[in-house]
Amino acid sequence: MAAEPRGKYFEDFEVGQVLETPRRTVTNTDIVNFACLSGDFNEVHTNWEYAKTTPFGEPIAHAPLIYAIMGGLQYASGVNDGTLLAVIGIDEWRMMKPVKHGDTVHMRSTVLSKKETSKPERGVVSFKREFVNQHDETVQSMTATFLYRRRPQA
Repeated sequence: MAAEPRGKYFEDFEVGQVLETPRRTVTNTDIVNFACLSGDFNEVHTNWEYAKTTPFGEPIAHAPLIYAIMGGLQYASGVNDGTLLAVIGIDEWRMMKPVKHGDTVHMRSTVLSKKETSKPERGVVSFKREFVNQHDETVQSMTATFLYRRRPQA
């Protein structure tokens, strides 16, 4: 007999509900490792001397790195564990502030909408996702839409 998923089912989300993930500090090692993984060695991310000449003054994290870290924090929160079926779309992804080595980030997700699908075992939930730093400043935001399992009928 399978264990009950710890994630939220479609029915567990309420419009207006706010969910927050744990927090994590971004390190220089994260930035360098992501450059190696992605092959993106743009100097704004990897060259300290070049970065000193930019408005940031030091290398900044790749935007997709922060997105990936938020995915890990979302997993750590347990919200999607065993109930998420698919990412349907990411819209209006915006970068407002740079993330630097030493910044501590987390995600705040507000449920915007939910709708049933033609298949009774699935439902769609849309969120406003805000990636927030240690100063409670939004560094990135987006609208994200996911397909979730519906709670099994007894």
